[in-house]
Amino acid sequence: MGVDGYKIRDQQAVHFITFATVQWIDVFTRSDYVNIVVDSLAYCQKEKGLLVHAYCIMPNHLHLIISAVNNNLSDIIRDFKKFTSAKILKAIEENSKESRRNWMLWIFKKAGENNGRNTTYQFWQQDNHPIECSTQQILATRMNYLHENPVRAGFVWKADDYRYSSAIDYFTTGKGLINITR
Repeated sequence: MGVDGYKIRDQQAVHFITFATVQWIDVFTRSDYVNIVVDSLAYCQKEKGLLVHAYCIMPNHLHLIISAVNNNLSDIIRDFKKFTSAKILKAIEENSKESRRNWMLWIFKKAGENNGRNTTYQFWQQDNHPIECSTQQILATRMNYLHENPVRAGFVWKADDYRYSSAIDYFTTGKGLINITR
Protein backbone atom coordinates (compact mmCIF):
# COMPACT_ATOMS: atom_id res chain seq x y z
CA MET A 1 0.00 0.00 0.00
CA GLY A 2 1.33 3.40 -0.90
CA VAL A 3 4.91 4.33 -1.63
CA ASP A 4 7.67 1.79 -0.97
CA GLY A 5 8.56 3.34 2.40
CA TYR A 6 4.94 3.05 3.46
CA LYS A 7 4.13 -0.60 2.88
CA ILE A 8 2.87 -3.06 5.43
CA ARG A 9 5.57 -5.68 5.39
CA ASP A 10 4.48 -7.84 8.34
CA GLN A 11 0.75 -8.39 7.81
CA GLN A 12 0.20 -9.66 11.38
CA ALA A 13 2.15 -6.92 13.18
CA VAL A 14 0.51 -4.04 15.02
CA HIS A 15 0.50 -0.88 12.89
CA PHE A 16 -0.36 2.78 13.37
CA ILE A 17 -2.37 3.84 10.31
CA THR A 18 -3.81 7.20 9.27
CA PHE A 19 -6.60 7.69 6.72
CA ALA A 20 -7.39 11.22 5.56
CA THR A 21 -10.17 12.45 3.32
CA VAL A 22 -9.12 14.08 0.06
CA GLN A 23 -8.39 17.76 0.51
CA TRP A 24 -8.78 17.15 4.26
CA ILE A 25 -12.53 17.81 4.01
CA ASP A 26 -14.22 17.82 7.42
CA VAL A 27 -16.69 15.03 6.71
CA PHE A 28 -16.73 13.53 10.21
CA THR A 29 -18.37 16.52 11.81
CA ARG A 30 -21.64 14.69 11.15
CA SER A 31 -22.42 11.66 13.30
CA ASP A 32 -24.13 9.88 10.37
CA TYR A 33 -20.78 9.63 8.59
CA VAL A 34 -18.85 8.74 11.75
CA ASN A 35 -21.31 5.93 12.39
CA ILE A 36 -20.48 4.42 8.99
CA VAL A 37 -16.80 4.26 10.02
CA VAL A 38 -17.65 2.81 13.44
CA ASP A 39 -20.01 0.19 11.99
CA SER A 40 -17.49 -0.73 9.28
CA LEU A 41 -14.71 -1.22 11.82
CA ALA A 42 -17.04 -3.41 13.90
CA TYR A 43 -17.82 -5.48 10.79
CA CYS A 44 -14.11 -5.90 10.01
CA GLN A 45 -13.51 -6.98 13.60
CA LYS A 46 -16.26 -9.57 13.50
CA GLU A 47 -15.88 -10.87 9.95
CA LYS A 48 -12.29 -10.20 8.87
CA GLY A 49 -10.16 -10.65 11.98
CA LEU A 50 -9.31 -6.98 12.47
CA LEU A 51 -8.02 -6.11 15.91
CA VAL A 52 -8.43 -2.46 16.89
CA HIS A 53 -6.01 -1.55 19.66
CA ALA A 54 -6.74 2.19 19.62
CA TYR A 55 -8.58 4.69 17.45
CA CYS A 56 -9.38 8.35 17.04
CA ILE A 57 -11.81 9.71 14.46
CA MET A 58 -11.07 13.36 13.77
CA PRO A 59 -13.18 15.62 11.50
CA ASN A 60 -11.11 14.87 8.38
CA HIS A 61 -8.99 11.85 9.22
CA LEU A 62 -8.76 8.85 11.47
CA HIS A 63 -5.91 7.22 13.31
CA LEU A 64 -5.93 3.53 14.06
CA ILE A 65 -3.60 1.18 15.86
CA ILE A 66 -4.59 -2.14 14.37
CA SER A 67 -3.49 -5.66 13.54
CA ALA A 68 -5.08 -8.70 11.95
CA VAL A 69 -5.61 -12.34 12.83
CA ASN A 70 -5.84 -14.92 10.04
CA ASN A 71 -6.06 -12.24 7.36
CA ASN A 72 -3.91 -9.86 5.41
CA LEU A 73 -4.02 -6.41 7.09
CA SER A 74 -3.49 -4.66 3.74
CA ASP A 75 -6.54 -6.43 2.30
CA ILE A 76 -8.69 -5.46 5.28
CA ILE A 77 -7.63 -1.82 4.96
CA ARG A 78 -8.29 -1.84 1.19
CA ASP A 79 -11.76 -3.34 1.68
CA PHE A 80 -12.55 -0.98 4.57
CA LYS A 81 -11.57 2.10 2.56
CA LYS A 82 -13.47 0.92 -0.53
CA PHE A 83 -16.64 0.12 1.42
CA THR A 84 -16.63 3.26 3.57
CA SER A 85 -15.93 5.44 0.54
CA ALA A 86 -18.98 4.16 -1.31
CA LYS A 87 -21.22 4.20 1.75
CA ILE A 88 -20.24 7.70 2.93
CA LEU A 89 -20.49 9.17 -0.57
CA LYS A 90 -23.97 7.67 -0.94
CA ALA A 91 -24.95 9.07 2.47
CA ILE A 92 -23.73 12.52 1.44
CA GLU A 93 -25.60 12.32 -1.88
CA GLU A 94 -28.83 11.30 -0.14
CA ASN A 95 -28.60 13.72 2.78
CA SER A 96 -30.93 16.58 1.85
CA LYS A 97 -29.90 18.40 5.05
CA GLU A 98 -26.20 18.35 4.14
CA SER A 99 -25.46 22.02 3.44
CA ARG A 100 -22.04 21.18 1.99
CA ARG A 101 -23.25 18.35 -0.24
CA ASN A 102 -22.61 19.86 -3.68
CA TRP A 103 -19.26 21.30 -2.64
CA MET A 104 -18.02 18.04 -1.12
CA LEU A 105 -19.21 15.90 -4.01
CA TRP A 106 -17.55 18.29 -6.48
CA ILE A 107 -14.20 17.95 -4.68
CA PHE A 108 -14.52 14.16 -4.43
CA LYS A 109 -15.42 14.01 -8.13
CA LYS A 110 -12.44 16.18 -9.15
CA ALA A 111 -10.12 13.99 -7.04
CA GLY A 112 -11.58 10.89 -8.72
CA GLU A 113 -11.07 12.34 -12.19
CA ASN A 114 -7.39 12.93 -11.35
CA ASN A 115 -6.87 9.35 -10.19
CA GLY A 116 -6.70 6.58 -12.77
CA ARG A 117 -7.74 4.00 -10.16
CA ASN A 118 -11.21 5.53 -9.70
CA THR A 119 -14.15 5.75 -12.04
CA THR A 120 -16.00 8.68 -10.45
CA TYR A 121 -15.24 9.78 -6.91
CA GLN A 122 -12.27 9.53 -4.57
CA PHE A 123 -13.07 9.88 -0.87
CA TRP A 124 -9.89 8.79 0.95
CA GLN A 125 -6.38 9.92 0.11
CA GLN A 126 -4.34 7.08 -1.41
CA ASP A 127 -1.70 6.62 1.28
CA ASN A 128 -2.15 5.26 4.80
CA HIS A 129 1.41 5.83 6.05
CA PRO A 130 1.55 2.64 8.12
CA ILE A 131 4.08 2.63 10.93
CA GLU A 132 4.86 -0.75 12.43
CA CYS A 133 4.72 -0.63 16.22
CA SER A 134 7.60 -3.05 16.64
CA THR A 135 8.58 -1.88 20.15
CA GLN A 136 6.68 -0.84 23.26
CA GLN A 137 8.18 2.64 22.90
CA ILE A 138 6.86 3.09 19.35
CA LEU A 139 3.45 1.77 20.40
CA ALA A 140 3.30 4.08 23.44
CA THR A 141 4.38 7.10 21.39
CA ARG A 142 1.79 6.43 18.69
CA MET A 143 -0.94 5.69 21.25
CA ASN A 144 -0.21 8.98 23.02
CA TYR A 145 -0.17 10.88 19.71
CA LEU A 146 -3.49 9.34 18.68
CA HIS A 147 -5.26 10.03 21.98
CA GLU A 148 -3.88 13.56 22.34
CA ASN A 149 -4.92 14.58 18.81
CA PRO A 150 -8.32 16.05 19.86
CA VAL A 151 -6.64 17.89 22.75
CA ARG A 152 -4.03 19.42 20.42
CA ALA A 153 -6.84 20.42 18.04
CA GLY A 154 -8.61 22.21 20.90
CA PHE A 155 -11.75 20.05 20.80
CA VAL A 156 -11.46 18.86 24.41
CA TRP A 157 -9.38 19.57 27.51
CA LYS A 158 -8.77 15.88 28.28
CA ALA A 159 -8.29 13.04 25.81
CA ASP A 160 -10.88 10.83 27.49
CA ASP A 161 -13.58 13.48 26.94
CA TYR A 162 -13.46 13.01 23.16
CA ARG A 163 -16.36 10.83 22.05
CA TYR A 164 -14.70 9.37 18.95
CA SER A 165 -11.59 7.95 20.58
CA SER A 166 -10.45 4.94 22.54
CA ALA A 167 -8.99 7.22 25.23
CA ILE A 168 -12.06 6.52 27.36
CA ASP A 169 -11.15 2.81 27.27
CA TYR A 170 -7.59 3.49 28.37
CA PHE A 171 -7.99 6.32 30.89
CA THR A 172 -11.36 5.59 32.53
CA THR A 173 -13.56 2.64 33.39
CA GLY A 174 -15.86 3.65 30.51
CA LYS A 175 -16.30 2.02 27.14
CA GLY A 176 -15.85 3.73 23.77
CA LEU A 177 -17.79 3.26 20.54
CA ILE A 178 -15.46 0.59 19.14
CA ASN A 179 -14.37 -2.61 20.89
CA ILE A 180 -10.65 -2.51 21.48
CA THR A 181 -8.07 -5.24 21.98
CA ARG A 182 -5.34 -4.34 24.43
